[in-house]
Amino acid sequence: MTSADSGTAAAPLAPGTPPALLCVRDVGIVHEGAKTAVPASVSFDVGPGEVVLLLGPSGSGKSTLALATNGLIAQAVPAELTGTVSVAGLDAATTPVAALASHVGMVFQDPDAQLITGTVLDDVAFGPENLRRPVDEVLSRTEHALRRMGLWDRRHENPDRLSGGGKQRLAIASALALGSDLLVLDEPTANLDPAGIEDVYDALAAVVADGRSILLVEHNLDAAVVITDRVVVLDAAGHTIADGTVDEVLRGRAEELHALGVWLPVSATAALALRRAGWDLPRVPLTPTELREILEATEAPAAGVPFSGETAAEASLTKASAASDRRTAHPVIEVRGLTLRRGRREVLHDVDLTVTAGEFVAVVGANGAGKTSLLQAIAGVIPPPRGAVRVAGTDAARIPLRDLSRRIGFVFQNPEHQFIAHTVFDELAHGLRGRHLDEEEIRAQTMALLTRFGLEDKTDVHPFLLSGGQKRRLSVGTALVGGAPILALDEPTFGQDRARADELLRLLQGLNDGGTTILVVTHDMQLVSEYATRTIVVDDGRIVADAPTRDVFADEALLRRSGLRTPPLAAALRGVTRHPSLTGLTRLADLEAALG
Repeated sequence: MTSADSGTAAAPLAPGTPPALLCVRDVGIVHEGAKTAVPASVSFDVGPGEVVLLLGPSGSGKSTLALATNGLIAQAVPAELTGTVSVAGLDAATTPVAALASHVGMVFQDPDAQLITGTVLDDVAFGPENLRRPVDEVLSRTEHALRRMGLWDRRHENPDRLSGGGKQRLAIASALALGSDLLVLDEPTANLDPAGIEDVYDALAAVVADGRSILLVEHNLDAAVVITDRVVVLDAAGHTIADGTVDEVLRGRAEELHALGVWLPVSATAALALRRAGWDLPRVPLTPTELREILEATEAPAAGVPFSGETAAEASLTKASAASDRRTAHPVIEVRGLTLRRGRREVLHDVDLTVTAGEFVAVVGANGAGKTSLLQAIAGVIPPPRGAVRVAGTDAARIPLRDLSRRIGFVFQNPEHQFIAHTVFDELAHGLRGRHLDEEEIRAQTMALLTRFGLEDKTDVHPFLLSGGQKRRLSVGTALVGGAPILALDEPTFGQDRARADELLRLLQGLNDGGTTILVVTHDMQLVSEYATRTIVVDDGRIVADAPTRDVFADEALLRRSGLRTPPLAAALRGVTRHPSLTGLTRLADLEAALG
């Protein structure tokens, strides 16, 4: 492995290896209006048939670098690029984007950014059509890509009618249809349900088997590690600090990566906690199966177990029981007979739901199940029918949206959908100005929140120029600043590095402990198990389960039917026989508590 303090080194190619398909050398990028290059200095190669995982903290320049691989930076997006990016021997900075498209297929972090036609079929066909492929080939590529992404039956629909996960699949299908030698995927599974993630990685494995290459920016390492050959890591400033195999980087430098704040597979994170508690693990596991096998072969440290007093699992039950008791409190959200249409499609069918003050509720389900529509109807983003939704005892359909937003702070799945100001500071300050505070107090509170979210140096930046993770933190901040007693968040950790996601969720947990009601729509089953005491499962527009989180995850048949999966930690520990005190734990927090 090469560790590059200067960011200029790349792992050398082995003797006899074909020339690199993608070659990045000393790349730094300064966006228009910015003063600092992000990334600062990046070097690495992607060889033919190779899958390279690009890791780094939020804001390190991963998405920016991805845009440079197909010439959008700096040919379409104003920026100054130093160093070189070459694809198949072509200079990406000077070769027309249209010419590069036959070599590089791109999936953006925001799939809406690449939906351009009126039907799913036309969107996928658009790329090969513009490459002037024969009609039969265009149709063949389009059908093949749509079938791989499970969208063939919806080929005549308008892309705008797809769920966030459906749009993500469509964007991947469009990239596949290009037939490019290199696919550059920026968070390709961020909006997908667990079953959809499995489908996407099965499709990507087939792409690699065909000899094509992938540059992957991804936070879900539990899925990505299965197909990854090499890992490149950037530090917070966007310098290359590691470039090597999965074993060399993810196993060999796991502690360093954890300290850097990037995501690791859940099994690796659990192993680090075990090591800190004195367990002598021979290597860092990357999958639930590996963790389970290592635990079965490892003695527990003398001081580690057995536990005294209440076990972590019992403590988790105690907490869930306490949360359940809160449901006897007064209801703050009441949904009765909610039926909702989007266009000609009925997306919610006669939904009944009650949420009481102080609950932390996760809403989960497959893509297109109706989760986001339910959350938006509760928050008034989609006007609900009269009498269908009551907030704090008042019909939401009769509450002016400005007043409703003071009762429910809402965070969109796409952060850009809620930005209204021209600077980061004013975006946050807007909510405070609506509360008629004096300017000195507004500035103090705004700067305190910006510092809390690591955005204090972005005060004068336009919100649209932030990284994906920074946009998400800003959008959450706009919901928090209003001080609403209910927060409704759609995929709050999308685009976040591990450190920022942990910080955000601890903040939400603290607000919840103080009485704020939290509703979260997410596909992250580990997040649900860590924080939500109650989980609602939505399937085909109906609530099919509403129970304590531990009970939902104990029902394997329900999870499978609903496109969900057991959280990775629970999957690893469920079959452990040598250390029964660990069996049944689903939360990393409980594991760390048990080991402490």
